[in-house]
Amino acid sequence: MYTDDNQFYVAHCDNGPIYMIGKMANRHGLIAGATGTGKTVTLQVLAESFSQAGVPCFMADMKGDLSGISQAGKMSGFIEKRCPEFGIENPDFHGCPTRFFDVFGEQGHPLRATISDMGPQLLARLLDLNETQTGILNIVFKIADDRGLLLIDMKDLRMMLDYVAKNAKEFTTTYGTVSSVSVGAIQRALLALEAEGGEIFFGEPSFNVFDFLQTEGGKGVMNVLAADKLMLNPKLYSTFLLWLLSELYTQLPEVGDLPLPKLIFFFDEAHMLFKDTSKALVDKIEQVIRLVRSKGVGVYFVTQSPDDIPDAIAGQLGNRILHGLRAYTPKEQKAVKAAAQTFRANPSFNTESAILELGTGEALVSLLDEKGAPCIVERAKILFPLSQIGAITDDQRSDLIRRSRLYGVYDKSFDRESAYEMLVAEQKQEEKRLQKEAEEEEKRKAKEAKEKERARSTSSRSTSTRKKKSAGQKALEKTLNTTATTIGRGIGNKIVRSILGSIFK
Repeated sequence: MYTDDNQFYVAHCDNGPIYMIGKMANRHGLIAGATGTGKTVTLQVLAESFSQAGVPCFMADMKGDLSGISQAGKMSGFIEKRCPEFGIENPDFHGCPTRFFDVFGEQGHPLRATISDMGPQLLARLLDLNETQTGILNIVFKIADDRGLLLIDMKDLRMMLDYVAKNAKEFTTTYGTVSSVSVGAIQRALLALEAEGGEIFFGEPSFNVFDFLQTEGGKGVMNVLAADKLMLNPKLYSTFLLWLLSELYTQLPEVGDLPLPKLIFFFDEAHMLFKDTSKALVDKIEQVIRLVRSKGVGVYFVTQSPDDIPDAIAGQLGNRILHGLRAYTPKEQKAVKAAAQTFRANPSFNTESAILELGTGEALVSLLDEKGAPCIVERAKILFPLSQIGAITDDQRSDLIRRSRLYGVYDKSFDRESAYEMLVAEQKQEEKRLQKEAEEEEKRKAKEAKEKERARSTSSRSTSTRKKKSAGQKALEKTLNTTATTIGRGIGNKIVRSILGSIFK
């Protein structure tokens, strides 16, 4: 419940109201507790308080319960009982301006990103690639950047992988070795993601994170992501939220410490973000969390146990609300002890014991004071929401979607010229060039064959002429020889007859 001096009435303890100071709200926070202890209601109380102050919020709705933040709440026996305890006489029930989003475009405005926006590091996490395969993916992105090839959707990336693999020898010297085995593994991972519906997320128009930073009637807009279906793929869910957070860090300008944050980002089921995540990526997340504060963004992790959050990141979460934990195993008992040690002790009760004794709606609360120091932990009861607790109807959701200022902005996707189209065009051009070369080679061979045939024909006629000439010469010579012989014989006979005749005469 927001107050005029930039404070938020969050909970009530034996010592009175507990307030969150507005200028400390961007110092991040933690809402933890076992299932059923009241984390979702606490998130809703904080979110609607921020909305009332004009601070927009982003939150993922796992079961549809948070959609009720769009409608005014109503009096119940539980609330009526708590009003005197909290010092509230007439609760001002109201809903918050709300926009619904859905990666699959079914329960809200579609949310998309391009492959280039996602980047190789987050994409490698999404595809569950090993170090070698991640290196290949980095090379593919670098080659695409150097050649001006846009990677927008999954077909762009598949085509780019194929292109790099086919021209691996050309790229090895400049970019490093490209293994066809690793490329094949990445292609298989892409097919698996596509089979799970992941290809719907990649494309255009890409979401503009500035659309999260909106107000209506002076109230911050609640940006609610339908995550019930998205949660079936934990890697896609956590990577998508991490992408949104990194986009906020990248695009928002530096603003320093403001009286109130520009946006509060609730990261529900935060344990999914850090499960099976490389140390390099955890370090990157830690850097984003540390620096995004100066962009006016407060990040609140919501999870079942404080030890789900790595120490480097947990140390930055100044505002802490811890609901009850369970300790049935030695590991859980150790987690309870560690959680108790993160609070500034209150001499009036044992923190470790209190964690195990908290009922639904109760929590240990430690918020930052005006100087940024953590207050002594208090055992308190969280305020009730002024908006509706529980899901809204499908008709109510559809009506809110149609009346949203973003209606029609992201609903229709488009596919402009990118790596796929450019490489296909280049491939066709290369095929035409090769076909032309083949045709020219065919013509050259045909011409050579024709010339050889002409040469053979000329040679054959020459040989025939020579043969005919030789036969004529032989015939002439034979005739001449015969004639000569005849003449000679005639002359001889005459001589003989002459001689003999003269004798016999």
